[in-house]
Amino acid sequence: MAKKDKKKDAAKRQDVLMKVDFTTKNYILFGAGIITIIVGFISLSRGSITLAPILLIIGYLVLVPLAILLK
Repeated sequence: MAKKDKKKDAAKRQDVLMKVDFTTKNYILFGAGIITIIVGFISLSRGSITLAPILLIIGYLVLVPLAILLK
C-alpha cells in the first residue's frame, strides 16, 4: 500500500512541476525581452560599446526572468 501512495505523490509532484500557466502579460514580457536582446546584438555588431551591453543586460537579466517568474 505504501508503494502506491509514493507513486501517487510522485505523480502529483511531477504534475505540479510540469504545469506552467503563462498569461498574455508573460508572453508580452518575453517578446519584449527577445526584441531587446536582438536589438542589443544588432547594436553590438555596429560597434556600440555603451548601448549594446545595457540592452543585453536588460533583456537577459530583467525582462526574460520577469516573464518566467511573474504570474
